[in-house]
Amino acid sequence: MKTELNLQALQTQLAEEGYAVIENVLDAGQLAQARERVAEVMARELAHPLALDDAQHEDDAEILAYYKKHYTVSDAEAQRMVARIHQYRRDNADTHWPVPIHKVSKNFLHLPTLFDNDRSQRVWNLLDKAPDLIPLIEHPVVLPMVRHVMGQDCNLHDFQSTSIGPHTGGGAWHVDAPLGQIAEPLPDFPLTLQNVWMLDDFTADNGATRVMPRSHKLRKSPPWGSDPLEGEVTLTAPAGSVAIWLSNTWHRSGPNDTDGQRRAILCNYNVSWLRLFADFTSTLPAEVVPTLSNDARYLLGFGARAPLTR
Repeated sequence: MKTELNLQALQTQLAEEGYAVIENVLDAGQLAQARERVAEVMARELAHPLALDDAQHEDDAEILAYYKKHYTVSDAEAQRMVARIHQYRRDNADTHWPVPIHKVSKNFLHLPTLFDNDRSQRVWNLLDKAPDLIPLIEHPVVLPMVRHVMGQDCNLHDFQSTSIGPHTGGGAWHVDAPLGQIAEPLPDFPLTLQNVWMLDDFTADNGATRVMPRSHKLRKSPPWGSDPLEGEVTLTAPAGSVAIWLSNTWHRSGPNDTDGQRRAILCNYNVSWLRLFADFTSTLPAEVVPTLSNDARYLLGFGARAPLTR
């Protein structure tokens, strides 16, 4: 049964507390479709991991150490990240970054697809792999909330899916990119807005997201770590619900103490002048673009990039 929407109350909650939850947004058919498509893509990527290469770059050891320090990745996944960076450089005229990897913009960096030592999984660029999920980005319940905060001309920053595996310890407290790489005090307004579509029930035991209410007003990043914070809130809701929070709200994935996975689709929007995390205009299947609404095309970056000639 769908929850009756009070848009003004939700907007106030988001502005004051830094987060909001809308229950039962997806109907049974929409939820089943999203689950099926995410399961298909995750299974395919697990079965066909990126092949390692024989190339050697002088900063390979530094890159490997970075991933092992900052992410709970296996040795094999860390090696795959090195291989992805090799491929990225080949795709970009063999251009290397002018700064150490820990200073590289997350927009230019490959992030792990397997984490929690291979027990949890992430799918990047999900819309390229499952374009039938594009209607989620302009959902009539969510898009008005997004535009109220981000402006009518906002864009889609990123669209990915995650599966938090059983018996995993949860993630570290953070604010969303690019805020983690900005000097404090952080901006007093959000640069991005995160929507999390719950494909499974979010419970206190299975890794539901934790948020720190009103932390977006502190204008700083949280202390590093995953220990519970006094006053934190667990975003519990049934599958088919959506959680929304501001990029500068402290949050983390909770520990999953169950025997099952906790799956979600993460849909992130940004203010129009911020560089997009994903380049949908270059990667979406060409035959899909003409079938989309004007709103969807603009959200994906069409008509929202620099002209080819001036």
